[in-house]
Amino acid sequence: MRILVAFFILISGCLVAPAFSAVLEARIDISQQKIFVYKNGFLRHQWNVSTARRGYITPRGSYRPTRMYKEYYSKKYDNSPMPHSIFFRGGYAIHGTNYVRSLGRPASHGCVRLHPENAATLYNLVRAAGRENTRITVTH
Repeated sequence: MRILVAFFILISGCLVAPAFSAVLEARIDISQQKIFVYKNGFLRHQWNVSTARRGYITPRGSYRPTRMYKEYYSKKYDNSPMPHSIFFRGGYAIHGTNYVRSLGRPASHGCVRLHPENAATLYNLVRAAGRENTRITVTH
């Protein structure tokens, strides 16, 4: 009987572990101009970002990624490059930027800008975890 119970516990753990291991959360703190990336509840990355400058907004709330593009160009802002875009609400996305000197302070039209290397890392983490297992939270 003990062997049967031990076997059941082992099998249950194997079935639950893959789903749990794919949990990814990107927490954007507008007041700090930072993104905190958690995998399975553990902080894995912390990077500077640029969110909306005066006159624009970065929407607050909790979202799941809606679409992703390794290469994307803004249809609204002069075909500006948005590498490793992770869209989370309409036209708002987390993406790489060439304006790395602006990171750490508000500078965008509403998107969340990251250093291109960090944007690629986040993009790959979301791809690996799956959009359905990723949460994006934007707070002030």
